[in-house]
Amino acid sequence: MALTPEQNDALIREVDDAVRRDDVMSFWSRYGRLVVGLVGAALALYGAWLLWQNHQRGAAEQASEQFAVMIKAAQGVRLDQDNFDKLTKNGTPGYRAEAELVKAALASGKGDLKTAIASYDSLHADSNAPEPIRALALIRKTALTFDTMKPQAVIDTLKDLAVQGNPWFGSAGEMTAIAYLKMNRKREAGDMFASINRDPAVNSSIRLRAGQMATMLGVAPSAITNIEPQGE
Repeated sequence: MALTPEQNDALIREVDDAVRRDDVMSFWSRYGRLVVGLVGAALALYGAWLLWQNHQRGAAEQASEQFAVMIKAAQGVRLDQDNFDKLTKNGTPGYRAEAELVKAALASGKGDLKTAIASYDSLHADSNAPEPIRALALIRKTALTFDTMKPQAVIDTLKDLAVQGNPWFGSAGEMTAIAYLKMNRKREAGDMFASINRDPAVNSSIRLRAGQMATMLGVAPSAITNIEPQGE
C-alpha cells in the first residue's frame, strides 16, 4: 500500500530519529567511559584550583600577620627570628623579600655589614623577588660598599637605575654623580645632579640637594637635557 506524503514524512523522521539514537548509543558504548573520565578530571582540576586559591588567600593572610609581628619587633631594633624563618620558608615571594630587607636593614643599623651585604646580594640575585625590591637591594648594597668601590664600578653597577623615569633614579643618580666627581668628571656630575633636580618624581630632599650641587658645579638645572651615565 502506498504511503501518503504525510505518512512518508513521518516514517522518514522516525528512521532519522532511530539512526540518531543508534549513533548516540554506539558513541556512548565506545567512548562513554572516556567522556565520564574527562568530565571527572575537569571537575577534579577545577576543585583543586578552588582549593589552591583558598590556600593562597589563607597563606597571604598568615604571612601578613607574621610580617606585621616582625615589623613590630624591628621597631625595637630586634629581628624576630621565628617569624623571619616562617616567612622565608613558607611566605609569598614578596613577603620573603621584605623579610630579608628587614633583616638586612637591622644588620646594617647594628654595624654588621657582612650580614647586611649578604642579604642584599641574596635579594638582588633572587629572580622570584619583586623587581622593585631587587633594585632596592642593589641600591642599599652599593651605598654600604660605596667607599670601597672604584668610581667606575659604581657607575656600571647603577647604570640601569640612574636614569630618569626609574623609581630609584634619585638615589642611584646621586651616587653616580658623586662617582663622577671622584673621577674629576665635573660636567657629567653636574648634569646628573641637574637631571635629578628636574625630576618631579624624585624625593624633594634629594632634589634640593642635587640642585645645590648642580649649581656649585656650574650647571643650571633647567638648562640641560636628560642624560644616561656613560662608562669610560
